[in-house]
Amino acid sequence: MKAVFLTGLRETEIREIPEPRVCQPTDVLLDIDTVGVCGSDMHYYKAGRIGCQIVEYPWLIGHECAGRVLAVGRDVARVRVGDRVVVDPLIHCGRCDQCRAGSIHTCRDQAFLGCPGQVPGSLCERMIMPEASCFAIPESMSMTRGTLVEPFSIALWAQRLGAAGGGATVGILGSGPIGLCVLAASKLAGDCRVYQTDLLANRLATARSFGADWGGNPRETDVVAEILAAEPAGLDVVFECVGEQETIDQCLELVAPRGKVVIVGIPEGDRASFEMNLMRRKEICIQNVRRQLHCVEPAIEALGAGRVDLDALVTHDFTLDETQEAFDLVADYRDNVVKAMIHVKADS
Repeated sequence: MKAVFLTGLRETEIREIPEPRVCQPTDVLLDIDTVGVCGSDMHYYKAGRIGCQIVEYPWLIGHECAGRVLAVGRDVARVRVGDRVVVDPLIHCGRCDQCRAGSIHTCRDQAFLGCPGQVPGSLCERMIMPEASCFAIPESMSMTRGTLVEPFSIALWAQRLGAAGGGATVGILGSGPIGLCVLAASKLAGDCRVYQTDLLANRLATARSFGADWGGNPRETDVVAEILAAEPAGLDVVFECVGEQETIDQCLELVAPRGKVVIVGIPEGDRASFEMNLMRRKEICIQNVRRQLHCVEPAIEALGAGRVDLDALVTHDFTLDETQEAFDLVADYRDNVVKAMIHVKADS
């Protein structure tokens, strides 16, 4: 079967690899339909790493995906052959203290789909995942919408950690797919006033269509001064959705005393810095986000019921053979791209 491997910085190659087989009692064999191109994929593509996670070539990446069940192990009960499913890319051990406490997203012995040295990714025609990572979606939900469940589940978890909604004043720095998903999750949670930033005009336009009350480009205006002019007391919660030092600094300036900064963006490097004097004087709470916890099913429900519409995120579609083109487009922010989808099935 076909699979797409990273073979160097900004280099991919389509290779033939053996067909996966059901071996374990909880295995689910999936026929992959659609794979989303994620910002973390771009870190591996452009830099070959995220922090200590360094690619050893060749490596198969990709983790946002949807497909159909082809076969299951003897102990699988939650999904059946023929089901259309989305994948939670986290594989938890179920034995460590974190798993026993219910915090499977911080499992001490976890493996993650497409993460270097852990589990090969989803940019392939078929793959095996454990039953616990597979969630059925309704027949009415397209595979493209199903693939958006994964990033939206992260946004739902970030929103819960930040408690954005219900009259809150909210900042979202970055209007890429995750920032826009956080916007949708915040608006879903309740009436809140959202201030959104980005460097790209088309993404700010999408943010406004998703319900952002204000949008600004930090290269064209002093976004901190403008937001604080509208909200002199500061914002209740600010979501950092870029992974850059500049936006981390802006978060600390924007958040109100005793407010919360939620770090959703993933920096390529190992370290970021914080102005400790400002953090101390304002008693700012810094909340990191480790993917999501028990938010896949709520994401499926919200998208399936039409309570959230993320269709505008998907701006470009490619085939598996066009993966290199898709990655270059996203890496270089060309053609007003927001989210690119790779359709593994020719007719998807």
